[in-house]
Amino acid sequence: MPSCAKWHRHQNHIKSIVWKTEIQENMPDISKKTTTKFCNLTQFPLLLAHPRYFNQLSTGLDMVGLAADWLTSTANTNMFTYEVAPVFVLLEYVTLKKMREIIGWEDGRGDGIFSPGGAISNMYAMLLARFKMFPEVKEKGMSSVPRLAAFTSEHSHFSIKKGAAALGIGTESVICIKADESGKMIPADLERKILEAKQKGFVPFFVSATAGTTVYGAFDPLIAISDICKKYQVWFHVDGAWGGSLIMSRMHKWKLDGVERSVLKLTWNPHKMMAVPLQCSALLVREEGLMQNCNQMHACYLFQQDKHYDLSYDTGDKALQCGRHVDIFKLWLMWRAKVGRVLIANVVLFRSFSSINIPSRDSHHPQHTNVCFWYLPPGMRYMEDKEEKKKRLHKVAPVIKARMMEYGTTMVSYQPQGDKVNFFRMVISNPAATFEDIDFLIEEIERLGQDL
Repeated sequence: MPSCAKWHRHQNHIKSIVWKTEIQENMPDISKKTTTKFCNLTQFPLLLAHPRYFNQLSTGLDMVGLAADWLTSTANTNMFTYEVAPVFVLLEYVTLKKMREIIGWEDGRGDGIFSPGGAISNMYAMLLARFKMFPEVKEKGMSSVPRLAAFTSEHSHFSIKKGAAALGIGTESVICIKADESGKMIPADLERKILEAKQKGFVPFFVSATAGTTVYGAFDPLIAISDICKKYQVWFHVDGAWGGSLIMSRMHKWKLDGVERSVLKLTWNPHKMMAVPLQCSALLVREEGLMQNCNQMHACYLFQQDKHYDLSYDTGDKALQCGRHVDIFKLWLMWRAKVGRVLIANVVLFRSFSSINIPSRDSHHPQHTNVCFWYLPPGMRYMEDKEEKKKRLHKVAPVIKARMMEYGTTMVSYQPQGDKVNFFRMVISNPAATFEDIDFLIEEIERLGQDL
């Protein structure tokens, strides 16, 4: 099998190749030279579609999605008005409605948009929550509102804090809620932190739960969190960028129980578990008209009010962007061609792999396709000094990862979490991965780390 990547050249060597491709005026034989430079650059690929790439959450390459992406690029249009992208605008409308129906919202009512990724979708959610509670902020800014407080799990995605920073709310106003050993938010701690914030003069306005955390793949208890949000009148958002697609699985959709009655906004990334080519991220909003009221600027050169068609199809005025890429066609075409098959393949692989024995007394049964584990080299297995063992174990994963990249055989992620030193985080999101590929990763970790 071909290797996952060619890392045998140092990055400085690759930089030298890139710098030599500078655009020059009046370059003779432009097509020949461009082709040559392109071939030079493709000597150093990172094959994210390779079944032995377990590094991040977005992997695989679907041929139907790829074909749709090519057609989208050929059309080269913009999603801001119906008049320049009529088919794509209507496809987005019907697909978002279908996604809301799957969640369980009555008749698929609500709103939504496709954004440049889960981080932007989460920022949209925070923006809408602030506007819903304090609509005057749109014109008068943050000086017109009290001190706000947002709440999210200590295991949540960094985009929640980044969104608070971008919106002028501030990262110090994002209060992290404790998670249990399996990575799920503890509702009792959420309620306690909301009360503490109110006592300090903050106004709680936003709670973000997570359906499929980045590291552990944990699913926060949505029903319990929803009850707390309802009790204290706080807007409730679910970041389902990673785990939201499980709502299409008959066997695993229970992990999102409560989403149909509780969630006011949901981030859902088909470019992850559903294997749609990057990028494809949806924000689903329960309240119709909220996005339009929050974001519209009435630009008369684009959104004339006397057009001959339904103006609700001019989606640009409810978006933060003006130019917006067509992300819908690849999802729609894959959905029509083979709905559920890619997701089911991942779920079957996950269920099978979760039964594989990776010895660890601190291991937990995986909640999603994330499998986290340590590798103890032979020279460390019988160390009695626990602090020294912990210190040395922290260095194992980075060294093995570096060696993987040099050999180009496979790739897996690692990180610390809380008081836990660096551990491997293996994510299965490529339907092409087999047990042979998984076995290869484990054997390669052992081969590259046996001398540590």
